[in-house]
Parts: sequence; structure tokens; C-alpha cells
Amino acid sequence: MSRYTMTVRWAQENARFVDGRYSRAHVWEFDGGTVVPASSSPHVVPIPQSDPTAVDPEEAFVAALASCHMLWFLSIAAKQGFCVRAYRDQAEGTMAAGRDGRLRMTTVTLRPHVTFTPAKLPTADVVREMHEAAHHECFLASSVNTELTTVPTFEVLP
Repeated sequence: MSRYTMTVRWAQENARFVDGRYSRAHVWEFDGGTVVPASSSPHVVPIPQSDPTAVDPEEAFVAALASCHMLWFLSIAAKQGFCVRAYRDQAEGTMAAGRDGRLRMTTVTLRPHVTFTPAKLPTADVVREMHEAAHHECFLASSVNTELTTVPTFEVLP
């Protein structure tokens, strides 16, 4: 079993609070020393109470799923002898009402584009199978009930 910790810090910067016009800006502090500016999404809480330059929880949720998938894909590709030169994913999450009427992240679509070197070339079927295996192995994908779709593309460097 592994444990993961981080700290969320927020402090009131003005006298307003009970009127709801307080800043949602805060920071995420991770055990390695990285500090990430965070805020509520401007789609949920309007600016200036939200900081549009900070990472919001919804973006972080999508990023975490995309990152987990990528790390598993790279591991699987390496074990199969394929050399990945680059990986880019333009992932997208959709917030909507669930069956119970509450807002939730209903779908996340991963759009990984992988660039391979020509040393050993995978077929399109093999690339799809590696993405399916990455989805199956991803701890985070196994932890959520969001519909998660992967739409992969790839290319081979000359």
C-alpha cells in the first residue's frame, strides 16, 4: 500500500467572506516541494473570486487521468521494444449533470498522439492494444466512474 500526501493552503485576504465574494485562490503544496497556484474554475465561480491563471480541480482531474495513462503507455511501449520520441495528449473533460442531477465530470476524452522512431514500427492495432492496456493499468482510471475514452493517433519519424 502506498500513501500520497499534499497540503492545500488558503487564507482570507479581506473582511468579506459571508457574502461569498472571497477569493478562491489557494496553493497546492506537494511533498517534493512543488507549489502549484490553484483556484476554483471561472466556469463555476466568476472572476475575480476565481483566478483564471491558476489550475482548478477540474483541470487537475483531467490532467491526472491523462498523465497516468501516458506513464503506463510509455512503460508498455518500452517493454515491447518500441521507441517513443514524443507524446502529446490534448485531453478534455466535460462537466454536466449526472443521473442524480448533481454536477460531475461526466466524460474525459484522451487524445494521445505518439511519435515513434522507425527502429521498430508498431501497427495501428498494436498501438490501440497498448492504449487499451494502459487504460486497464491506470490506477486513476480504475478509481473513477467518469466515462473515459481514448482516441489515439500516432506517427513514425523518418
